Amino acid sequence: MVRERNSAVVATLVLVGLLVLHCKMVEAVTHVVGGESGWTYGVQTWPYKKKFKAGDTLVFNYSPKEHNVVSARKKEYDKCNPSYDSKVYNTGHDKIIVKKGENYFISGFKGQCASGLKLFVHAE
Repeated sequence: MVRERNSAVVATLVLVGLLVLHCKMVEAVTHVVGGESGWTYGVQTWPYKKKFKAGDTLVFNYSPKEHNVVSARKKEYDKCNPSYDSKVYNTGHDKIIVKKGENYFISGFKGQCASGLKLFVHAE
């Protein structure tokens, strides 16, 4: 009977080991928006050829006296007009976790979004 238990334990350990080896490790990645330039004008092209996954973190670096970041919906992004219930970030070093699908961000400072301070990221 002890031998059967030992065999069952060994078989279980082998199975768990095989599962671990075959599981694809998925880790969230941190992306600094705009690279060294940070959250500034022209950032719209920054995501080009980058891959984003749900759970990744976007770090927005900027001077809070000059900009902020607003998590927007597509309509708000297109019209550069955040709604009253939009989430506003203003620390100058904001960390935002992207959700699966479309993620839109704009500056809430007057005229900045219309001048190009906005970002769209699609996450798988």
